[in-house]
Amino acid sequence: MDLVAPTPPNTAPSGFPSPAQDYFHGGIDLNKHLIRDRTCTFVMRVSGSSMSGAGIADGDEIIVDRSLTPRDGSVVVAVVEGELLIRRLVMHDGAPSLVTEPADAPSPADAADPLVGELAVWGVVTRCLHHV
Repeated sequence: MDLVAPTPPNTAPSGFPSPAQDYFHGGIDLNKHLIRDRTCTFVMRVSGSSMSGAGIADGDEIIVDRSLTPRDGSVVVAVVEGELLIRRLVMHDGAPSLVTEPADAPSPADAADPLVGELAVWGVVTRCLHHV
């Protein structure tokens, strides 16, 4: 049995009323703001600091959409030799390259992972959620 406490329709403000009250229409649905396609979207926890220069730190959660097509410059979750990696996808003369972005790297090109074997992009990172 759900118990719902009734809320009075009008309340008396004890201070200056917020101008934002005119725009508030209930709760915020984070699914609407963060997720484009619920059936193809996953949340993954990050382990490691290889992408900290891109604002993705150890312990953050990333939102990954498997329905998006990766483009040059996209941050992706890639499968390399059976391991899931978070990297930036960079195209050089039509050939894909996965680039790490550690905070201490002088430039992203210096942190490029040479691709040995087959590359499969598992999904495209659309958001990063982290604690402040």
